[in-house]
Amino acid sequence: MASTEGLVPITRAFLASYYDKYPFHPLSDDVPRLSSEIASLLQLLLLHSPPSEGEIPLIDEANRQPPHKIDENMWKNREQMEEILFLLQPSRWPPQLKDPTTSDDSEFSSMLRHLNDKFRNTLASLISFQTKNSERVFSTVMTYMPQDFRGTLIRQQKERSERNKQAEVDALVSSGGSIRDKYSLLWKQQMDRRKQLAQLGSATGVYKTLVKYLVGVPQVLLDFIRQINDDDGPMEEQRERYGPPLYSLTKMVSSLRLLLTLLWGRYDTFKLNRDQMNVLYEAAIVYTSEFETFITFISNVFANSPFFISADVAGASGSRENEEYKEIIVQAGRTCESYLCQETWRNAVSLTVESVNSYIAWDFSVVQGKISMDIGFRVECIGASGEKTLILPYQRYEADQGNFSTCMPGNYKLVWDNSYSTFFKKTLRYKVDCIPPVVEATELKGEE
Repeated sequence: MASTEGLVPITRAFLASYYDKYPFHPLSDDVPRLSSEIASLLQLLLLHSPPSEGEIPLIDEANRQPPHKIDENMWKNREQMEEILFLLQPSRWPPQLKDPTTSDDSEFSSMLRHLNDKFRNTLASLISFQTKNSERVFSTVMTYMPQDFRGTLIRQQKERSERNKQAEVDALVSSGGSIRDKYSLLWKQQMDRRKQLAQLGSATGVYKTLVKYLVGVPQVLLDFIRQINDDDGPMEEQRERYGPPLYSLTKMVSSLRLLLTLLWGRYDTFKLNRDQMNVLYEAAIVYTSEFETFITFISNVFANSPFFISADVAGASGSRENEEYKEIIVQAGRTCESYLCQETWRNAVSLTVESVNSYIAWDFSVVQGKISMDIGFRVECIGASGEKTLILPYQRYEADQGNFSTCMPGNYKLVWDNSYSTFFKKTLRYKVDCIPPVVEATELKGEE
């Protein structure tokens, strides 16, 4: 089990710095050019014959803006490629292409066979990317889990859950479900995984205690899985950096699928000329090539991106200056040791948190010669009406302690006491800071 001591989840500011080392080479100029030519072909087909009732949803989808999230775009590209492969099956071709009698039909049939191979290979690359990325995320998470029966149980539970999900998909397909139905289910399953992670990360009370201590999940891991896929969380930096080229490819493949659908329904009365066939063929070749280039690139980015960083790095990447240590004398002789007794708290530091998913970070040491010392410590949130909510339970800390705690916007107070000593004053050296998620400028690893 890898140690998470001193670590915090990746921040958006850190990812911004990390992604600077991985600039994505712009898509080929052929992408916008061919996308525009495909759009012109679609207009010709629709002018030739109005859309049928079944074609209208496909037109709406092709005209719609792509999803914002990276993983949702990946699933959408996978769905559209599978739909295209369905249309490229010779059994689905118009009769004139199944048994061509003209040179144009014969050449077009040859093009379609080649495109079938290209889309099949690209789809296989995407599936491999998604599988490896998911396995990489799970494997990294498991390095921070107990390497005993608890880790084994977690792994077995995941495998059982994935088998059940696959069985659900198989049953849908066997019952005659469409490709669209299949991918609606797959995306629902993906969202269920994300929801379960968020619920685990946001666990409270007795359940959180069971998760942390019985199952052995470190707090930093709970923090990570709770906030990693937030709309304004660290992955937003990924979406802003690498989303635009992926969105262009999502639009392109949706248009290609729509073009084939409309063409198959009108082939009796509308045939592409040689130049138009070349546009379709070239657009499909460029799409598959550019998409494979993108997933090769993004896979490398994901493979090298950490889940966790030190609190110091998080603070530095947020461009925040570290304050110098301050000192305070903690008086001895407090006999009330229960954290429920308000008289216990003799010293405190207050600070205000303004952004969701911020971190309160602190570092302190107790100075008292060569004598081993500890100090009582807790974190509480002060509500608008003055009510206090315990954020970090009361604990005894020895010298040279550093820690952090995620928090919501509000006013917080870090408090400590010297209730175990009746003889010694203690000099407490400390610094406290609030590390924001740096979202004002607006989903390891990839979004999971």
